[in-house]
Amino acid sequence: MQYRTLGRTGVQVSTLALGAMNFGSIGRTTQDEATAIVDGALAAGINLIDTADAYSRGESEEMVGKAIAGRRDDLVLATKAYLPMSDERNHRGSSRRWLITELDNSLRRLGVDHVDLYQIHRWDPATSDEETLSALTDLQRAGKIRYFGSSTFPAYRIVQAQWAAREHHLSRYVTEQPGYSILQRGIETHVLPVTEEYGLGVLVWSPLASGWLSGAIREGREITTSRAAFMPQRFDTAIPANRAKLDAVEKLAAVAAEAGLTMIQLALGFVTAHPAVTSAIIGPRTMDHLHSQLAAADTVLSAEVLDAIDAIVAPGVDLAADEKSDTPPALLDPALRRR
Repeated sequence: MQYRTLGRTGVQVSTLALGAMNFGSIGRTTQDEATAIVDGALAAGINLIDTADAYSRGESEEMVGKAIAGRRDDLVLATKAYLPMSDERNHRGSSRRWLITELDNSLRRLGVDHVDLYQIHRWDPATSDEETLSALTDLQRAGKIRYFGSSTFPAYRIVQAQWAAREHHLSRYVTEQPGYSILQRGIETHVLPVTEEYGLGVLVWSPLASGWLSGAIREGREITTSRAAFMPQRFDTAIPANRAKLDAVEKLAAVAAEAGLTMIQLALGFVTAHPAVTSAIIGPRTMDHLHSQLAAADTVLSAEVLDAIDAIVAPGVDLAADEKSDTPPALLDPALRRR
């Protein structure tokens, strides 16, 4: 396992991080399975575990808490808030009211007195940067969080938050967690240059592109991955963007075979090769998934392999632009772009 410094914090984290989104009802992972995955990840040298309150409505945090009991100080623990936790209109977002309440809920579910990294799961257009940063700074000073970060923020919002922290003399985001894979390279255009400019650590999610780069999806095979079961529109190869992804996967499989790598090694080696990236978050549902992904822990891609990838999916290109999670609200809601 390799380790890198998390932004400018001085904290050393593994280049592969364990994501716990599949713990609980989302991935149908039991407590025993989750504990075994955590055991295997820690034994392999992973020291960063990332979860969120919204993952199975708190169940993931509860399972992580049970799995790490007795060894909390041996790892860097990260969670998130923002997404709805109930139908109540104020049980979501990044207001001071909700963050203070929900962090206490997360700490209770995790069975800890603090988290190392507390992340705002998405940018909240309804809440000012000053409101959110002020609340996070107070939680940090209270000792309930060590650092805080953003997740899937547009580049201009990352910049705005940095300036707001400076203007109001508040602590700042020290990390960003964007989606990034060979098939979705859009963040190379704006987000990663900004994180490098401000010295943010970068924890990338979906490096296997929701299973497209796992080796399980190939031309002529029925797509039977768990993601395809509840997100069928992202795997329907009659849709042009999905057809483009499948065409790219076939070409990437040839590159991986020529280099003597699995598709997983190619995919994880690609995202961790970018100098702005600190860690790639893996999200195994089973021990077999974990072992196949841990095999990429020491993968270093040659310049020739990286050039071959660039020739298949150009730098800065998202093959499925409508799958981006940081699209400005005005592009999604016509009312926001009409006078």
